[in-house]
Amino acid sequence: MGWFKKSKHLALEDQLDALADLGIQLNPGITIDDMLYSYPREEFERTPFEVVLFVLGIEVERKPWGRYFSNQVWNFDAECIADPTIYTEIVQNLCRISNAGSSVAEIESDVDFEANKAWLKYRVVRGEESVIRHWDVEVDHDWADPMAVSYVMADIEQGGRHFYAKANGQASILFYLHQNTASKLSKLSNNALVRSLG
Repeated sequence: MGWFKKSKHLALEDQLDALADLGIQLNPGITIDDMLYSYPREEFERTPFEVVLFVLGIEVERKPWGRYFSNQVWNFDAECIADPTIYTEIVQNLCRISNAGSSVAEIESDVDFEANKAWLKYRVVRGEESVIRHWDVEVDHDWADPMAVSYVMADIEQGGRHFYAKANGQASILFYLHQNTASKLSKLSNNALVRSLG
């Protein structure tokens, strides 16, 4: 569909078409019915692009489990440090939405809750060159270390694309976009997008 002015009420299908124009779309096999299982249509259409962007960043809330709505969006809840290898999962999700699987490899992490210590390790690959990153991670109860997350983002960003975030309470809805695409998405979401470094 062509570009359009944001409406106060917009059909869910039209919202998804507008996002698809920006390269943000449902994963194969995921349907509008999956979205409507999480929220009624009225919730999506009452506040265009608010609920839609949140839902695109989460996992489908019915069987089969473990399916994300979109591989271009992730709802990152910063209060997520609940198991020893959670930083591995965080890096994997940043790689998923940035399609950086070939440039970040050998991801390992550990959170020792009793010793109040944590670390994150991975290999950054750029062509024929690679470097090992090993970060000491700050432990702050169940909150993710924003500096560690920003280091990973900086290692992933390349080719004129950057991580952008839309605030969602204690969480952030993350995207990996060129600046012009981010500007268009921000206009749809009440100018809510900002560059993210964790």
